[in-house]
Amino acid sequence: IGVKASNYFMPAETLSDKGPGGGGWIHFNKFMQVTKKDGTIWGDGTCFAVGDCSYGCLGSPPNWEMPPVPKISYPGEEQALHAVNNVKLMARGSTKLKPTWWPWGAGMFATSLGPHDACFVMAANHEKGSGYMVNWWIPAALQKEIIESTKINECKNGCIGILIWHFVHHTPVHLFGKGPWFL
Repeated sequence: IGVKASNYFMPAETLSDKGPGGGGWIHFNKFMQVTKKDGTIWGDGTCFAVGDCSYGCLGSPPNWEMPPVPKISYPGEEQALHAVNNVKLMARGSTKLKPTWWPWGAGMFATSLGPHDACFVMAANHEKGSGYMVNWWIPAALQKEIIESTKINECKNGCIGILIWHFVHHTPVHLFGKGPWFL
């Protein structure tokens, strides 16, 4: 039960000794570049770790540079966008990369509790007890089904999925998370 790292393909010098499931998560810096345990860039800085393969946080408690990010799909997609933007900057010869942040959508969870039950929490952050359960039971299960089917539609370049999810990933104003309010 819970999460477990499957990053066996990475050198041990890049993997955490601690973390969910006992460790094995890929260390990264604020630009999403893979690092060694001591924080130095691994390789030539062109390898990036995003989503649930990464350690998920920067710094140490209680003085986080970036607190642990939930290992769910939305933050992984946002971090991938941050990494891609940095790859584009590097391809143009820039050495000034843009830092990542705690994605605003990382505080929204649609959790399945069976085939006809779920709960939806929003406005959660790294603080214990944060967030509000705003939807539950069959309505939350239907919401989760809509999220899943429209995400699949987006991946297939379907019109409905693209129209819905474009605005999620291009939100000009962020109300939650640790990123800039305006992009």
